[in-house]
Amino acid sequence: MTPLRVLLAWRPDGDPDGADTNTGTDTAAFVSWLSRTAEITVKPVTVIPRIWPEGVDRVDASDAAAVQRFEEWAAAESTACHAAARTALIEAGVPESMIDDSDELLHSHSETTALIRSAEEFGADLIVVGSRFGTSGGPVGRFRAGSTADALLHCAPLPVVTVPRTPTLSKHGVTRVSCAYVDNEQSHQALRKAADLASRWGVPLRLVAFSPTGASMYPTLTPFPDAAEADERWRGQALDILARGRERAEERHPDLRVETEVGSGPGWSGAMDDVHWKKGEILVVGSSVLGAFNRVFIGPSTNQLLAHSPAPVLVSPV
Repeated sequence: MTPLRVLLAWRPDGDPDGADTNTGTDTAAFVSWLSRTAEITVKPVTVIPRIWPEGVDRVDASDAAAVQRFEEWAAAESTACHAAARTALIEAGVPESMIDDSDELLHSHSETTALIRSAEEFGADLIVVGSRFGTSGGPVGRFRAGSTADALLHCAPLPVVTVPRTPTLSKHGVTRVSCAYVDNEQSHQALRKAADLASRWGVPLRLVAFSPTGASMYPTLTPFPDAAEADERWRGQALDILARGRERAEERHPDLRVETEVGSGPGWSGAMDDVHWKKGEILVVGSSVLGAFNRVFIGPSTNQLLAHSPAPVLVSPV
């Protein structure tokens, strides 16, 4: 079987202002977790932001010298980041044979564009990004998107995996693939991706319908008198939806073990906490149909799932 090709969007730990960093330690731990599941090839890349325009034909000699010094620094920084990423991956337990050794200088005004281009040239199956850190970052065990991760989640042409801050991961690799399922086009694509991964890795597939209780998926100021009755009706509908999803998954992979579960509780946090999460779990969700064809584009519901999931999340393009 062809190894899974993983592009790791790498930034070193210890960003001075902590404003927009996806920590290298967490993403290295995730890649190591994947490597205990199946054969992979991981390519760590760091984009060095370009602060001067490309080309120096319109600048004077002193500016040209400054640009040259910056270019030399960028090359040195890129090499240092690649070495640090390789060290972190090895220390996390990734076999050296699974690490791509090409040291590519990615130097661009747009980190997102550079990452997508590198992923496409590498033939990546997915891009891995970590959680935002600092005062605006997410709590331990949850993901918050920084600017680059947010951009990737709205335009990437291949799956993007978000890694929670300080993730708790099984020593045995992926032990179950979960899929958020509501029987629409975006969840059909997520189901296909989740079923394919579960079959490839030889683990169970769990289909989950998440339902924040109440009249709306968001907090309300006015109580809804029929909330309990509405919740009960939705639960019955959810079980029917999951039964149809099970049929789809079993048609695609007849030998696949498929489980179903409904998560219901106050708000998205309550709904997701209502189900049991294994340390070896990865959650697969679909993109919004509002996005461009064959591009990741997260909508409001997917954004809530990313924010409250205790497990790494794979966002699949529609």
